Amino acid sequence: MAYDERTAQRVRDVLSGRRGVVEKKLMGGLCFMVEGAMCCAASGRGGLLVRIDPAAHARMLGEPHTQAADMRGRMMTGFVRVAPEGYATAAALRKWVERGTAAAQQAKQKPKKAKAARRSKRRS
Repeated sequence: MAYDERTAQRVRDVLSGRRGVVEKKLMGGLCFMVEGAMCCAASGRGGLLVRIDPAAHARMLGEPHTQAADMRGRMMTGFVRVAPEGYATAAALRKWVERGTAAAQQAKQKPKKAKAARRSKRRS
């Protein structure tokens, strides 16, 4: 199934002023990577797949027009699926893309801390 080109263009417009944005065809849709980490995707299953802080998963599922994201029957706690009604306005889309961008940046920082901790343990 092809992703929604209109949604993809709207996401491009939101991310247009940001550095380090790359588009990749992944997971049946068009993913938007920010500095090497996925932030969101125009999904081939419909809607928008948005990266979130896993700790906020339950709270995000309480937002209108959201549902849990699953991949092959496995819940992805770091992502939610947003129906088109949830990002119909420019402001709503911007809110979701910004959430995705923030979560991508947060995820990008975590591995560095984990690597540093492993290195520190090896030296001890």
